[in-house]
Amino acid sequence: MHLAHLRLRDFRNYARLDVDFAPGFHLLLGDNAQGKTNILEAIYLMATLRSFRGVGGAQLVRQGAKGYFVGGTVVGRGKAEIKMYWSAAERNLSLNGQAVKKISDYLGALRTVVFCTEDLQLVKGTGRVRRRFLDLLLSQTQPGYLTLLQRYALALRSRNALLKQRTVDEAALESFSRELAAVGTTLTRLRRELVPRISPLARLAYRRISNDAEELRLEYAPSVKTDLAVELAASRARERAQRMTLVGPHRDELQLDLNVRPAAQFGSEGQKRSIALALKMAQAEYLSGLHGVAPVLLIDDVMGELDVKRRSGFLPLLEAAHRSRGQVFMTCTEENWPRELGLELHRWRVTGGTLAPA
Repeated sequence: MHLAHLRLRDFRNYARLDVDFAPGFHLLLGDNAQGKTNILEAIYLMATLRSFRGVGGAQLVRQGAKGYFVGGTVVGRGKAEIKMYWSAAERNLSLNGQAVKKISDYLGALRTVVFCTEDLQLVKGTGRVRRRFLDLLLSQTQPGYLTLLQRYALALRSRNALLKQRTVDEAALESFSRELAAVGTTLTRLRRELVPRISPLARLAYRRISNDAEELRLEYAPSVKTDLAVELAASRARERAQRMTLVGPHRDELQLDLNVRPAAQFGSEGQKRSIALALKMAQAEYLSGLHGVAPVLLIDDVMGELDVKRRSGFLPLLEAAHRSRGQVFMTCTEENWPRELGLELHRWRVTGGTLAPA
């Protein structure tokens, strides 16, 4: 799978961009604040319909413009044409000329894995970040998962709104509780089944990076110990006091341990960075194994932050993508691009919202 063409209109600092990309390794060179990361963000947006920087659509519109357009041609087993437009008044998404009505039917048209400085939050951040990591991977690989996730989020919001009222509508609360229990039980099961599949990949990646210095362990820790419906009923008094739903997959956790101790509390900064990198490497390898084709790798100035040891553990993933005629986009400055990658690179110069072969 590779992105063969990218078209941007009024996206971030790009007024207009049309560019063709071959399979292989693309190095985006340039000073800071020139638009290198914006290219990666546009590609990731086409794959997931969200920015990896955690911002909304309004922040993606070029200053002075009404809306942005992002489109592209993806070549895999077939060819997919993606077009999306966002403005405060209008939002359109189409795949091969047809309006997308269900997001679950769209995801998978382009698969990407992004490596960026924000990945450190997978270890240091709240459980919500780690749950989102699992949910994205399941949305990319499990048909219908996104629909379940949306149903759960809707039931949770509705149930919490009821719990905030002075007088609770018991019949409505019970209805949302049934929906929450039915959907939530399935979400928990699918997440629990996923973790043992990616855990060996993450452990192996961490060993490569750390030279077997520590043992990484991933474990899914659900907030529900027995039955979600039973525990929802049992927690009703506490929920009314706190005016929110206190149990369910929205409270679950992905535990990350190094030598049986929580990595967030006891790991060094270097160890936390290595764990985050290992998790993303596991995501890429899992997608490759499941679909038989590597996802597009987006690497945002990460290599410059890695020491020689961590670079050497990361490079096999890039080499595997190269051997399988996959596609990699990496941003970096002229000074810190990794010489270990050799000379088989497509070099691009990024300057003030323009992209040209270097």
